[in-house]
Amino acid sequence: MEEGRKKIYFASDAHLGLDVIENPLDSERRLVRWLDSIKKDASSLFLLGDMFDYWFEYKYVVPKGFTRFLGKLGELSDMGVKIYIFIGNHDIWMFDYLPKEIGAVVVREPMTIELMGKKFFLAHGDGLGDPNKMFRFIRRFFRNKLCQRLYKGINPWFTVPLGQTWSRHSRSSKLGSEEESYLGEDREYLVKFAKEDAKTNNVEYYIFGHRHIMLDLEITDKKRVVILGDWITNFSYASFDGSELRLSVFEENGNQ
Repeated sequence: MEEGRKKIYFASDAHLGLDVIENPLDSERRLVRWLDSIKKDASSLFLLGDMFDYWFEYKYVVPKGFTRFLGKLGELSDMGVKIYIFIGNHDIWMFDYLPKEIGAVVVREPMTIELMGKKFFLAHGDGLGDPNKMFRFIRRFFRNKLCQRLYKGINPWFTVPLGQTWSRHSRSSKLGSEEESYLGEDREYLVKFAKEDAKTNNVEYYIFGHRHIMLDLEITDKKRVVILGDWITNFSYASFDGSELRLSVFEENGNQ
């Protein structure tokens, strides 16, 4: 590891391109400023899904926009920062563009990984105990490889606006709703999943996105569940230095 690069960072749910929030470009700029602030000490960066509100890449076509964000990721990668980008439920359709362009590792399933001597379970969080049957059906449909190939065969002038409209409706319908609030330890399905998984797996930290809430909860035997919040209203992230995992909010005055 390069001298000085001793921290691991985690973030999720920027939903870049979401146009129902005020000043979406300002949100991207703020995210880029955070990435700029961590580039001196970051060894790895884990982006746990839904960084884009909609993403579907073709062989020669990718969604336009996000140049500031992608450029900054490219800069971090060139500096030696290892970047992992998890697919979420809004940006499932990542293939080889980001690995080739910025050297990122695209992660499609939950990951169990040892980092600085500690065992982490990392996932976007969709599909892990969610009781919504319709969501589970749509998730399987969107992840089906045959459906993806058929969708890719349609001209982007139709599929991109269609995908953006669906994604916009899905996210905007939840903004400010009770669903975006903490449901309590006995109702949060990601907490329930972690508690059940912890019975058989020696994982010390469970880190998720997806729920758009900030949560740092000790569940059992000092094992912790962290839900990362988002970059729409919370501007939050987690960091790990080998001994302490912190859930923080990015403050523009530099005191994170």
